[in-house]
Amino acid sequence: MNVLIIEDEPQAAQRLETLMKKMVPGVVILEKFDSISKSVDWIKGHPAPDLILMDIQLADGISFMIFEQCEVKSPVIFTTAYDEYALKAFKVNSIDYILKPVDETELETALRKYRSLSADNRPNLKLDNIEQAIQMLTRKFKSRFVIKVGEHLRSIEVTDILFFVSLEKATFCHTRENRKNILDFTLDELEDVLDPNSFFRINRKYIVSASAIQDMISYTNSRLKLILKNSDDNDVIVARERVQEFKEWLDR
Repeated sequence: MNVLIIEDEPQAAQRLETLMKKMVPGVVILEKFDSISKSVDWIKGHPAPDLILMDIQLADGISFMIFEQCEVKSPVIFTTAYDEYALKAFKVNSIDYILKPVDETELETALRKYRSLSADNRPNLKLDNIEQAIQMLTRKFKSRFVIKVGEHLRSIEVTDILFFVSLEKATFCHTRENRKNILDFTLDELEDVLDPNSFFRINRKYIVSASAIQDMISYTNSRLKLILKNSDDNDVIVARERVQEFKEWLDR
């Protein structure tokens, strides 16, 4: 098997090479590159390797840009420090992805998946998915909101907000200081501007932060009931279809 490693951390690149030589007898590591420019130049001038191990954040940008500058015919296993939220846009189009630090068992699982797919069934990364992933990785989430208090304007840091709630066609944020402020956003709009690592949409009415959760109680129909700080609502329920994803979000 001929393998190309694209990784800008020398120790990580060396670990990948060591693991590959341990797990794949006769493997040939063709090259190790740390940048988009070097990778593009090499791919354009050489036959496609059997497999590429590719980090996402490289010395000169996000590795998805490689796919915009040249045709990548090889299947790819991504190694990345990013979590699943940023990877949803393209996960189905790659062989697999492994979160850093690379675990030997996870790499072995990814290689097993690679071997199980015939050449005709191996996915290709599509440009529209790559562009979507780039947007997700480079977009900036809101760090504060400006609200109106009487005749005055006030700035609220997102880190000071415990949860957002939709009531009577209005959206409110509740802060750690136990203040309730109206926002000019819908919950759907907030989902697009809030960091999904920090906030989770539990149902049609609530978006919560992990720090807002005071207690969790098993509820009817496989749902969860939440007790939120600075809230007198006794009916904050995680929708049944969101329970599993909610647990995974908490258990990161």
